Amino acid sequence: MRNLFCAALIALIALPAAAETPDRRISVSGQAVIETAPDMAIVRLGVTHKDKQATNALRKTSDAVAALMSRLSGLGVAKRDVQTSSLSLGPVWNTPEGGGPRVHWGYEAANMITVRLRDIDTVGEALDALVSDGANRLDSIRFALQDRQEAMDEARRRAVANARHKAELLADAAGVTLGDTVSISEGRGERPSPERMAPTMMRSDSVPIAAGEVEIEASVSMVFELTPPE
Repeated sequence: MRNLFCAALIALIALPAAAETPDRRISVSGQAVIETAPDMAIVRLGVTHKDKQATNALRKTSDAVAALMSRLSGLGVAKRDVQTSSLSLGPVWNTPEGGGPRVHWGYEAANMITVRLRDIDTVGEALDALVSDGANRLDSIRFALQDRQEAMDEARRRAVANARHKAELLADAAGVTLGDTVSISEGRGERPSPERMAPTMMRSDSVPIAAGEVEIEASVSMVFELTPPE
C-alpha cells in the first residue's frame, strides 16, 4: 500500500513539469501550381430546332445529332468519347406585339452532346465540320490533360518543397533548428483552368482555337519538430 502511495505521489509531482514542457513543433502549408499545355479539348455542343409540332422538332434534332455522331466517327473520335449530356423538349410561347397574353406557337427541342477531342490540333477543324453537319449551339469548351499523373506528381513534390522552405525560414527567424517531419497531409489536388464559352449559336466559319495552358495545383500541410539552440 505504501509503495502505491509513493508511486502516485511521484506521478503527481512529475505532472507540472510535463505540463510545462513546450510543444516544440511548427505547422505550415505548402502550395504549388504546374502550368502545362493541354492535349485534349472537351466540348459541349448540339442542336436545337423549333417547330409547331413537337414530333417534328424532336425528329429534326435527332436527325441532326445522328449526323454529328457519324461525322465524329469519321474523324476518328471513339464512341466512349461521345456522351449525350442533355435532351429537352418544351413549348414555345409568343407575345403579341400589341401586348396581351402569350400565345402558344409550338415546341423547341434540344439535344446536346459532350465530346472529348484527343487531337487538340484539329479541334477547330472538327468544330467547323460539326457546324456544317447541323450543330447550331455551342455551350462550352475546356482544355485538359489526358494523363495528369506526371504533372500532379511534380506539383506534389513542389508543394512539399514549398512547405519545407517556409518552415526552415520561420525556424531560422525564431532562432531554432528545424527537426524531423512529424506529419504530412494533402489538400485538394487539382485545379483545372478551363476556357469556357457562354451558350451561343454557332455559324459555319473556320473556328480559331487557342488552347493556352492548364493548371494542376497541389497543396500539403506539414508539421515539423523544432530543436532549441544549444
